[in-house]
Amino acid sequence: MKALLVHAVLLLMVTLAITNHLKGSHSLRYFETILEWPGLVEPQYTFVGYVDNTQFVGFNSRSESQRIEHRAPWKDQQNPEYWEKETQGILREKQFLKEVMMKMLHVYNNSKPGYHTIQRRCGCDVLPGGYFSYGVLELNLDSKEYIMLTEDLQTWRVTGKVTEMLRQDWEDTNYTLSVTTYLQILCVDELLEVMDHGKDYLLRTDAPRIHVIHKVRPDRKITLRCWALNFYPAEITLTWQRDGRNQTQDLEEVETRPTGDGTFQKWAAVVVPSGEEQRYTCHVNHEGLSEPVILRWGPPPSIFPTMPIVIAVILGALLMGAVVTFLIWKRKFRGKKGQGLSLCLHGNIKPKL
Repeated sequence: MKALLVHAVLLLMVTLAITNHLKGSHSLRYFETILEWPGLVEPQYTFVGYVDNTQFVGFNSRSESQRIEHRAPWKDQQNPEYWEKETQGILREKQFLKEVMMKMLHVYNNSKPGYHTIQRRCGCDVLPGGYFSYGVLELNLDSKEYIMLTEDLQTWRVTGKVTEMLRQDWEDTNYTLSVTTYLQILCVDELLEVMDHGKDYLLRTDAPRIHVIHKVRPDRKITLRCWALNFYPAEITLTWQRDGRNQTQDLEEVETRPTGDGTFQKWAAVVVPSGEEQRYTCHVNHEGLSEPVILRWGPPPSIFPTMPIVIAVILGALLMGAVVTFLIWKRKFRGKKGQGLSLCLHGNIKPKL
């Protein structure tokens, strides 16, 4: 009891310390996959954990270590006992998914070896300040059936025979209540603890690099694409305006995507009539910017105004080269003047008398 009290006090201290620095929303996600295919003696099981799209833990049943591993870009701050406990929990998760797969094969009479996949996604989101906002737990069987916890965290949505059996089992054993408790309390505690360990990395801000690209379409209209690159965190607002009003027509926008180096990228494009590009502005707002950025496409500077200067420089260089060449030649000619006259006087050609 005393140990539990000490743990609760320490966890509360961590929570208070980290929530004072949480400005945006944050997420924790765990992804599990179990695979089976012909010739495989034991199904392959993988487990990865992400906080804000950054992987921090991982496990692969085909690896030599057979232990869950720290994979975060910050230093491991956990003791060996923690990793041993987590590994045991992962092995229990693996066994649970194996049992689900066996039940699925039994229901559909798939006694012959084949390709089968079961995936589970679980996690929670927190608001600024560390308050719970969203929880998810879903199971996907061969991409045909799934069971998913509804947003109220009270009931399950199912799409097949096996998942209907799972729903009945979970409701009969109060599994739903356990899941809800985990998502709203324990998952949030895990997220805040990970945020505390990686706060120098996860709570940083990298301002986006922004530029606009101009491209002529086959129909002679213009596509203006506004890019925001290498920013962190992922939350960003990217919009187009026409004459100061938000532009929604002929607008294409992609979701924020990771770039692979710990930062994110996003773009939004708008189709405009040729010659009206200057009426459109791209508006970008991000935590790393001191104020929103407004960017307008500008045509590259024309080379024609500078052509006379370029021509003058070239002509000047040619003239200078000609003068230098002439002076060098003249100097050499003067050096050879006496020799030239003697050749004429002592040669075979004689002047007429």
